[in-house]
Amino acid sequence: MKLPLSWLKDYLDITGLSPEDIARKLTFGGLEVEEIKYAGWTMPAYGKDDRREFKTEGIAWDRERIVVAEIREVKPHPNADRLTLCDLFDGTQEQVVLTGAPNIFHLKGTGKLPKPIKVAYAKEGATIYDGHADGLVLTTLKRAKIRGVESYSMVCSEKELGISEEHEGIILLDEDAPVGTPLADYMGDAVLEVKINPNMARCASVLGIARELAALLGRELRDKSTHVYTYTGTQGDFATLEITDPTLNPRFVLGLIRDVEIKQSPYWVQRRLKMVGARPINNIVDATNYAMFELGEPLHAFDYDVLVGRVTNSTHKPKILTRAAKDGEKLTTLDGVERTLTPMNVLVCDEKGALSLAGVMGGAESEVTDKTKNILLEGAAWNFINVRRTARQHNLQSEASFRFSRGVHPAMADKGVSLGLKLISEWSGGTVAPGLVDSYPLPPKDPTVEVTPRDVKRVLGIDLTAQQIIALLERVEFKCEIQEPILDTRKPILDIRYSNNESSNIESSNIASPNIESSNIASPNIESSNIASPNIESSNIASSNPESRISVTTPPYRLDIGEGVVGLADILEEIARLYGIENIPATNIADALPPQIGNPIHEWEERLRDLLISLGFIEIVSYRMTSVEKESRLARFDDHVVIANPITPERNVLRRSLLASVLEAAEKNARAESLSLFEIGAVFLPHKNELPDEPRKLAIVMTGRRAATAWDVKDSPVLDFFDMKGRIELLLAGLQLADVSYAPADSAAHLHPGKAAEIKVGDKMIGQFGELHPLVKERYELGASPVLAAEFDLAALTSAQSGFSLAPVPEFPPVYEDIAVIVDESVAAARVESLIRQTGGRSVTDARLFDVYRDEKIGAGKKSLAYALTYQSPEKTLTDAEAAAIRNKIVKRLEQEVKAKLRS
Repeated sequence: MKLPLSWLKDYLDITGLSPEDIARKLTFGGLEVEEIKYAGWTMPAYGKDDRREFKTEGIAWDRERIVVAEIREVKPHPNADRLTLCDLFDGTQEQVVLTGAPNIFHLKGTGKLPKPIKVAYAKEGATIYDGHADGLVLTTLKRAKIRGVESYSMVCSEKELGISEEHEGIILLDEDAPVGTPLADYMGDAVLEVKINPNMARCASVLGIARELAALLGRELRDKSTHVYTYTGTQGDFATLEITDPTLNPRFVLGLIRDVEIKQSPYWVQRRLKMVGARPINNIVDATNYAMFELGEPLHAFDYDVLVGRVTNSTHKPKILTRAAKDGEKLTTLDGVERTLTPMNVLVCDEKGALSLAGVMGGAESEVTDKTKNILLEGAAWNFINVRRTARQHNLQSEASFRFSRGVHPAMADKGVSLGLKLISEWSGGTVAPGLVDSYPLPPKDPTVEVTPRDVKRVLGIDLTAQQIIALLERVEFKCEIQEPILDTRKPILDIRYSNNESSNIESSNIASPNIESSNIASPNIESSNIASPNIESSNIASSNPESRISVTTPPYRLDIGEGVVGLADILEEIARLYGIENIPATNIADALPPQIGNPIHEWEERLRDLLISLGFIEIVSYRMTSVEKESRLARFDDHVVIANPITPERNVLRRSLLASVLEAAEKNARAESLSLFEIGAVFLPHKNELPDEPRKLAIVMTGRRAATAWDVKDSPVLDFFDMKGRIELLLAGLQLADVSYAPADSAAHLHPGKAAEIKVGDKMIGQFGELHPLVKERYELGASPVLAAEFDLAALTSAQSGFSLAPVPEFPPVYEDIAVIVDESVAAARVESLIRQTGGRSVTDARLFDVYRDEKIGAGKKSLAYALTYQSPEKTLTDAEAAAIRNKIVKRLEQEVKAKLRS
């Protein structure tokens, strides 16, 4: 939210504080200031190497050269039809100023003006922004001749003074602007860009921030009356109300003002609205926006006569009701867009149909126009979740939905309407009808929480008495009462206590906020005898017994305080903020940390990640949201889980394939020389009328060259099927999986036939891998190299683990021997290796295929498989005869099972 400090001054005396001081205080209090923009006030002087605490931009107005002036006559330019010459008085002397401003062109040649026009005047030598340049470009006014007339000064537009981007016309000040006054004194300002976090939604207004700042500074908040009349609860008789679902609309308030005159708002109002980012429209709309920015309660104005014209009964009183929209119902909003509604949307309606989209935007049919005479003003409270969903569904992010979607207390509705009526009356001359129409079926419960000084000590590590706790909380309008002291047997909300830390050089018994009155407690470097809160009289505060229970009731403008343990944590956070985060000393935890409870699934996945990274893979994390079109490039799925309110149309379903997500990432990085990517994540399998299954998968993609190009590597081969198989073997070995086998994959339509395999542990398939099918690869922009892909089911992978045993280092030497056997082409090498290990038993400790040979000399349809065998006994050294006996046994078994012949 943008906060002009001139507006803040209406509620709080900020004398002696610079914009940077205010920004620093707000930031420490939980309202982070992201930027300070100056418009007229003197900016801080920073050296070239100085560190800036806040992002700062803007312009300072020269007090001698930029002043309030008045135009007394607008004359024609002798040599240019589109230019005028203005007789101007700057408070000391008459000036002739040349301008082409279109908003005073109609006054050309009309003689002396009956009422001089007050303007912002920049004299020769003044530095302002160039109104016709792109962006903010500083320029200094110098003498020059324009169409034969000397020009040395100018009347300014808002862009030239850094107020807004408006540069088509000059600023027309209000009639009470004092001529000759430095413009910086009259309307100079600085605007703070304040970040409003969800738990600080109450601060999305000038009053909200002023209230917090007053509490943080220990200063008094000005009591600014916002009521045009005293509202006693008497119901108005100009309309009726019906709320169909109080959980969606807990309160609705209507006010009426008659005989308004639609015109422009005073310039000071327009300027403030522009500084907070709103566009001035007319005095009625500006009044609703002004009240919203001041109090935080969004308002909406209806043309009352339009509503009366839609009444079908004899009462001639509009009946306003709030209800859920019908499926497919239409509403044209103020932006001119016809919107198709769903039952999730809430509407403000009359008997004939929809008038506005509740909490988001009004409807076009009943909007205020130049012909409007009577205004029905709405203030309401809405379910914040419903408003958030509706705004997202229709992509309608408005100032109203920003506030309602974070929570506006229903108690603000009548205050907002009363202020809106007051402003409209002042700016339009209308007459406010007596009473308000107020329906309040579901008042929220303002929580009451108990807190003790021991809670504060345990969680925050600071010693505060009950008086000091009450003094802090009452600054932000909590109601506090001391309860009878009892033994505090509640469990701590955190099992943490603090002990004094000698390294802090501060005794905890001597620590307190500088703004809290205490004869024993003081902030370091401040004399305690001189410290007192201006609004706290200790004589009026109850006992400071450390076991005193303080009953704290939430003020009726806050929805962020919970109950029970959550409420206690919220109150302690308030105490920490108001005491000053920067004043809390560093301490050590005294309690033992709670026992650490492991998460086996998470730990196993972390181990899997470590193994993959050690094998040269890079982990990615992709969106779970995708589109049917993106996933169909890999494979076509029958159904997807559809997202009701997608963040973008391109991501409107939940993914069915993790591999598709990794391929998408590989496509975006296809220019790399080599890619080895993996992701571990969930896919979403839909079930009609039920939540989807979310099995977790591992997907791997490899493509590119085997080794990076270097001075000694000129032409590295590309990665192929066996590179992927090798890394998978290493991965499974690292997971200590036994009985792993590979078989041709016939069911993987996205993989290349003959270059794809399924992986089994025992009889259970845990995954598939291979080269991407050429037709699938064509749908991606992945370059010319083969693309290797693998996908694992993590549930199957984890269940395949069955522990492993450790073997001692052998005491006796091995015997190494190579054998080559000729088999039919159809016999798998894995089958031969399995027979070798089965036949050799414990004596064959390793069997490794090191050569495959095909030639006509060994026969058509035949191949030679060469294995390196290792014979070793754990009990003795094997003799040559014993090794030969093992070999002969193996050869005989191979002859019997696969008709193998020993190759000589």
